[in-house]
Amino acid sequence: MNKKLRKAVIAGNWKMNKTPAEATKLIEEIKPLVKDADCDVIVCTPYVDLSAALEATKGSNIGVGAENCHWEKSGAFTGEVSADMLASMGVQYVIIGHSERRTYFGETDVTVNKRLRAALDSGLSVILCVGESLEQREQGITEELVAMQTKIALGGVSKDDLKKVIIAYEPIWAIGTGKTATAQQANEVCSVIRETIKKLYDAASADAFTIQYGGSMNAKNAAELLDQPDVDGGLIGGASLKPADFAEIVKAASR
Repeated sequence: MNKKLRKAVIAGNWKMNKTPAEATKLIEEIKPLVKDADCDVIVCTPYVDLSAALEATKGSNIGVGAENCHWEKSGAFTGEVSADMLASMGVQYVIIGHSERRTYFGETDVTVNKRLRAALDSGLSVILCVGESLEQREQGITEELVAMQTKIALGGVSKDDLKKVIIAYEPIWAIGTGKTATAQQANEVCSVIRETIKKLYDAASADAFTIQYGGSMNAKNAAELLDQPDVDGGLIGGASLKPADFAEIVKAASR
């Protein structure tokens, strides 16, 4: 596997943080710190911040993503937002299948696939999240589980559409806990994901496919994690709300 075939992608997942005014301020602080990045930089914000984020990132090298979308184009789905709505705003990316959506809001592998396909049909690029709980890791089923999540989520996705998908490996036990998978653990699972892509599509697709690590990556551990052969970037939670820390991660990915 040739890592040089893949561009690193650092995406911030803001979760339920920041008002539109605060979003503008944060992006203005981030922009000069990442302007020379040799990797793709994305901020994924709450729905109410998207307009502010799109305005604040104009003319910069920062892309804008949403944190979820529904699989239907319209209808009686109170509180939901469609992929077409996001695309019409100029949003470029959307996170699908984050563990917090699966854990707290009943997302399943099937609904993740439906949302992912709707996003792709609307022209959005997708950051697809997969990962195991601590119990599942202790049961020794991490590899099987992550491969299954990947296969179901990508059901019906063509080789051309796959080019608009990034997978973020997010060990649930390492999200917001301060715990981080070791660089070796992260690479092992990212390697499983890449092998799954190879089996579903082909070796060339697997070689070119970007896989992020997303379990409490921060300014201190980013360089070691990103140095792994199968880790091509990061989906960053808490550290994405701290401009200096986020910039340090982007710098590590640009090496």
